[in-house]
Amino acid sequence: MTDTTTPAYSLEFFPPRDIAAQERLLRAAKQMLAIHPRYVSVTFGAGGSTREGTAGTVRTLRNLGVDAAPHLSCVGATLADLRAILASYREEGVRQVVALRGDLPSGMGGDAGELKYARDLVAFIRKETGDWFHIEVAAYPEMHPQADNPSRDLDHFVDKVRAGADSAITQYFFNPDAYFDFIERVAAKGVSVPIVPGIMPITNHTQLARFSQMCGAEIPRWIRLRLAEFGDDKASIRSFGVDVVTDLCRKLLDGGAPGLHFYTLNSAEAPLAIWKNLTSKV
Repeated sequence: MTDTTTPAYSLEFFPPRDIAAQERLLRAAKQMLAIHPRYVSVTFGAGGSTREGTAGTVRTLRNLGVDAAPHLSCVGATLADLRAILASYREEGVRQVVALRGDLPSGMGGDAGELKYARDLVAFIRKETGDWFHIEVAAYPEMHPQADNPSRDLDHFVDKVRAGADSAITQYFFNPDAYFDFIERVAAKGVSVPIVPGIMPITNHTQLARFSQMCGAEIPRWIRLRLAEFGDDKASIRSFGVDVVTDLCRKLLDGGAPGLHFYTLNSAEAPLAIWKNLTSKV
């Protein structure tokens, strides 16, 4: 069904908030069709805050001729909400979803939603729709920021797979050893689903530091120091970032990663540059 002889590239976008952002998204998506992505995913805001935007963006991207996988979160959603969303995507012919617990927006209680964890959402999707959807889940090579310890976090991942997940996308990271260690620990649990590394291009030091603080991704000291040294020199940051992330991607693919999932931030320049570097080398 899928070609396993070459790496599978996929892309993540987020729903645009206004017309100008929608135009930027379309430009970026059309440019990145050169990658021939296996699919693209579309994020879902905290507590379902971009629910309609997610569905609309999925339609927009599918109209470009690419398979689109909406993110689906159980936080802030009732079972009736989730049932209706799944039915709508099924009617539209969507065959893949990314099932996540999701983030609580500020001010929302900790028990929001009828399902508590991603594994519960995966099981619900399977119960409601059988094998209709290919279900992606999240994996955390450097541990989920809210997990008690790496072993418990690994158990949570295994629970999601055993609930019915088909494959996984990782949180981004910059240390390939974290990914390979995670793969080994998953295999030791008897789990063998494809786990695709999530790749974050480096284009903005302040933004990267903020994202990494929120999601628990470690920026190696040598990278932080180099980025700090560049100051406001955006061109140097982008050039350095492309080189660093290209090297990371090569190590991952050479080590057996089944593909790469680019967190595009709705911009084509850096992901395309990294992809061109990878595909121009024998």
